[in-house]
Amino acid sequence: MVLTTSLAGRVRNTSLPKSHALLPLLEAIVNAIQAIDARRGDSATPGRINVRVHRDAQAEFDLGQPGPGRAPMKPIVGFTVEDDGVGFTRQNMSSFETLDSDFKSHLGCRGVGRLLWLKAFDKVTVRSAYEDEGGKLRGRQFRFSVEREVEHDGDADGFVRPGTVVILDGFKKAYQQNAPKSVDPIAREVFEHCIWYFLRPGGAPLVTIADDNESVSLADLMGEFVESAMTSSKIEVKGQKFDMLNLRLKTTARNSVPRLHWCAASRVVIEENLSGKVPGLHGKLADKAASEFVYACYLTSDFLDERVRADRTAFDISDRIAGQPLIDDLSLDDIREVVLEEVRTILKAPLESAREQGKKRVHEFVTKRAPRYRPLLAKIEERGITVDPSIKDQDLELQLHRQLQKIESEAFIQGQEIFAEADAEPAEDYAERLAAYLATVSEINQSDLAAYVSRRRTVLVLLGRLIRADKDGKYSREDAIHSLIVPMRTESSEHAADGSNLWIIDERLAFHDYLASDKTLKSMPITGSESTKEPDIVATRLMDSPVLAAEGQKLPLPSIVVVEIKRPMRKDATEDKNPIQQCLDYVKRIRAGGVVTATGRPIPPTHEPPAFCYIIADLTEKMIERCEISNLRPTHDGLGYFGFNDSAKAYIEVMSFDGLVNAATERNRAFFDKLGLPS
Repeated sequence: MVLTTSLAGRVRNTSLPKSHALLPLLEAIVNAIQAIDARRGDSATPGRINVRVHRDAQAEFDLGQPGPGRAPMKPIVGFTVEDDGVGFTRQNMSSFETLDSDFKSHLGCRGVGRLLWLKAFDKVTVRSAYEDEGGKLRGRQFRFSVEREVEHDGDADGFVRPGTVVILDGFKKAYQQNAPKSVDPIAREVFEHCIWYFLRPGGAPLVTIADDNESVSLADLMGEFVESAMTSSKIEVKGQKFDMLNLRLKTTARNSVPRLHWCAASRVVIEENLSGKVPGLHGKLADKAASEFVYACYLTSDFLDERVRADRTAFDISDRIAGQPLIDDLSLDDIREVVLEEVRTILKAPLESAREQGKKRVHEFVTKRAPRYRPLLAKIEERGITVDPSIKDQDLELQLHRQLQKIESEAFIQGQEIFAEADAEPAEDYAERLAAYLATVSEINQSDLAAYVSRRRTVLVLLGRLIRADKDGKYSREDAIHSLIVPMRTESSEHAADGSNLWIIDERLAFHDYLASDKTLKSMPITGSESTKEPDIVATRLMDSPVLAAEGQKLPLPSIVVVEIKRPMRKDATEDKNPIQQCLDYVKRIRAGGVVTATGRPIPPTHEPPAFCYIIADLTEKMIERCEISNLRPTHDGLGYFGFNDSAKAYIEVMSFDGLVNAATERNRAFFDKLGLPS
């Protein structure tokens, strides 16, 4: 029985990811290089390959990715690849017409390049000239498509020497949209895919990529791309031999991270980012002469050649082998481990320098921006953290935070184990482990305190900015300042215990049983008032019992705190907008209401609970006038007024914004100084 093969079926079953949209073109160029190698042999004269980009003259402009000064381009519809290689000889033609041919298997070819052509293009036209067995120049031309397979069009004329012209036509939209749009990135992708041919002894043919009036020579890219070669390495993994070609690449936007290129059949199959996989290896490195470079490795082996997939986008090798593998089993992870060990040796000096710079970057960041990590920095460094010296602050913060979480998680588990042993006969090292655990807990607590103090410093910096006039002489609205001190239109149950910054006004306000911000008195469950007027902030707190709402038992007289915030430099403290009188009115309404706790438990009637009124406002002429009328005294620094209203039984304090920031900063100065934060 004779088995037949369906070209349409083979093309349909051939894999070509959209991310590899140019792979058919790359295969055509590699074929051209191999054809030149076959004709030239050891000749010192390089061959030539000319690649031309074809665009749709009738279609709309393809704007692609926007950029300054970038001209719109029409969609790419195809490519022409022309070489002066050996041409489509009888053997080459026979191989082309035989699916899964092994004619060039010794070169790593799998006979799938032409299937990739039809996967991404509607049709292919080939014109070629070759020398027959007698040395006579002959020509042939044919078309290749899924529908009609191979159609011969007779002899090709116009050739004066052997060579081939391959026209890839009808670039399918799914691939065309995912391919590079201009000649420069196309040329770079071709170069990186075929770089092995440029690095081998004897070099590569002269390859030019042209598009209208633009053209790029890949030989020029070699000079832009590679700074110099390093020592080649040979490694062995479980009996399999591998060659490592180590390069120093010039630092550019494209060459910014170290890479491992897994190669097969003289092509790059997988490109792997090595950032962070070797301590100190992140981005660019520097040698003793301070010359910067980016490391790249090209890994080749017969083992990889034999196991590359037909579409040349991956290998038929497990990434890792679970359990206890046999000695002959080899995974990508096994190979990678030995490669990385060799990289550590090759780059020993530059990596040491990079690790020192990374350590300096971490220390500088912790000192100036993130003091919370200082108590645990030694433990974090013991875990072997290394960072790119050019890492952004937010990325470094994430890395340090992940390390902190791991330390906290491990300490929790360690504590559980130690406490479980407390009632049993302790092990010999119990005391030592307990001491280590308690030391870690102490450092974690110091870190939490440092984070809290650092947050306070940030809040005060923001407040200082909000009270200044902008470039137009305008001041922030009170709602911006209000939201910084406490979230608007919320109550205690709607935000976390540390969700407000009332400590800016008075440290005692950091502890309260009930807080309502910009809510009508009628909506506050503690008052029972029908008023719809809104104080800025109302807080109640039970003397010596800051957690009354939780305990619900001890019920001494509650205190009432009312805070009014006015816009910086506001000048409307008139009779009907007197913030002092507004606060006293709020106190009166609250005292008149039926007061219950946040859980709904009634508090014994009290007609005169202590009240504290804070007015945050700049001391304009009108505000000073209202303070004097209310018999308030100026503070020693002249930035506020204070006093006691006998009839209302309320302490009143008026604070300017400068006085507010100064007082809060002074109260926290000792903490800021301890952490090295500017105060």
